[in-house]
Amino acid sequence: MYKELKKINHKPEPFEVYTAATLWTDDHISKKMLEYHLNQDVDAASRKKVFIDSSVEWMTSFFNIGATTKICDFGCGPGLYCTQFAERGALVTGVDFSASSIEYACNTAAKKNLDVEYVQQNYLEYETDKKFDLITMIMCDFCALSPTQRMKLLSKFHQYLSENGTVILDAYTLSAFAQRDESASYEHLQLNGFWSASDYYGFVNIFKYEDEKVVLDKYTIVEENQTWEVYNWLQYFSKKSITKEFEAAGFRIDEFYADVAGRPYDEEFSEFAVVAKKAG
Repeated sequence: MYKELKKINHKPEPFEVYTAATLWTDDHISKKMLEYHLNQDVDAASRKKVFIDSSVEWMTSFFNIGATTKICDFGCGPGLYCTQFAERGALVTGVDFSASSIEYACNTAAKKNLDVEYVQQNYLEYETDKKFDLITMIMCDFCALSPTQRMKLLSKFHQYLSENGTVILDAYTLSAFAQRDESASYEHLQLNGFWSASDYYGFVNIFKYEDEKVVLDKYTIVEENQTWEVYNWLQYFSKKSITKEFEAAGFRIDEFYADVAGRPYDEEFSEFAVVAKKAG
């Protein structure tokens, strides 16, 4: 028991372990994640519809989205943004790791007679010959990636953007980082059975990395016949640190906002949105 508890409470190096495949491709978890996407009571996997509606309205106006606009949404989930973009006539592609979310998105597009291309794939591995006028990455997905993965993704964005194309994504701020605390806890059927259809105990370790401005939510799931882990990494940014990454990838940041609905930037907010174009 001592060895197991020591393993559970072990603090790894930042981004040492990557478990996205478990989080997004496990059949049970994928279906539970879809439930969170569609849950209007919480801003969990997706934000609530009222925010998404406001966000789409602002982006439609700000980026002049219309019948010739080519958009790719990385981490599209069940297509909540893609659907609305397509309803405005845009040519939309959505990429997501979750089979359940992509199935839901495809069914929605079929019901609404919308021509949306959905790709069920880890967006870090996504390849295309298309050029997009707008690339979106929403719900702070960028923060879940390691520095190497973020640079790989920004390189793809640079490659896939049209000459005057734009990226918009959101990220967690240093103000949000300051509000996180380290802790350790466990609970029977933690997150209301989110992790498994079988009986389990869920251990949660929250680790902070002050120098790197990273937080790890480490979940250890103990079932009768197996124990497994999920590592949810979150990188927190200042305007300076995220600008450095974008510039290293060949971008210039045009503007910061408080969110992807265009509210004015405020350093005290927990998130900010970045609007960037190719440099030069």
